[in-house]
Amino acid sequence: MRKQAGFTLIEIMLVVVLLSLTAVTVVLNLPDNRQDLAKEEARRFYHRLQLLNEDAILNGQDYGIRLEESRLTYRFLTLKAEGWQEYDSRFYGETQLEDTLVWEFVPGGGAWEHSEGLFEPGSLFDEDMFADLEQDTVLKPPQLLVMSSGEITPFRLTIYPKGEPEEQGWQIVGKESGQVLLLAPGEADESDR
Repeated sequence: MRKQAGFTLIEIMLVVVLLSLTAVTVVLNLPDNRQDLAKEEARRFYHRLQLLNEDAILNGQDYGIRLEESRLTYRFLTLKAEGWQEYDSRFYGETQLEDTLVWEFVPGGGAWEHSEGLFEPGSLFDEDMFADLEQDTVLKPPQLLVMSSGEITPFRLTIYPKGEPEEQGWQIVGKESGQVLLLAPGEADESDR
């Protein structure tokens, strides 16, 4: 009697069916790329804010962050004698989020409540009368302040994919003490309780 070597056709077809079912299951369970983008952008903002806070303490310099909701951009500013200036650094350039993402910015309470910043844009004088024609455009003040004392403006920034509920977003929470938290979707800030 001869011994058979190899697999039967049914065995080979069974393996192919099992492999295809496994592949379909894996593909269906892959995370949404937009959710990954939201996580990446939230982590980027969180780490840059942490670095800016350390920079402010070490250099004794006050900084700010201006969020432009209409363009989904944020830029870093530094406080100079002339007022708020764009912060020139390779780490702190203007950043634009992908157009598949949206954000919800909520400033903290009290004096921080106004979304346009702490400063009144008006003046006691007619500034047009004294305006220098060659003067650059004045930057809007930041909504987030990072002070040299280590304090920051309290806020909550949620970044999430467009079309998804806000609860599916990554949150960056800033506290007056300078503590910054990065919260995953569904995660809550334990210190608020």
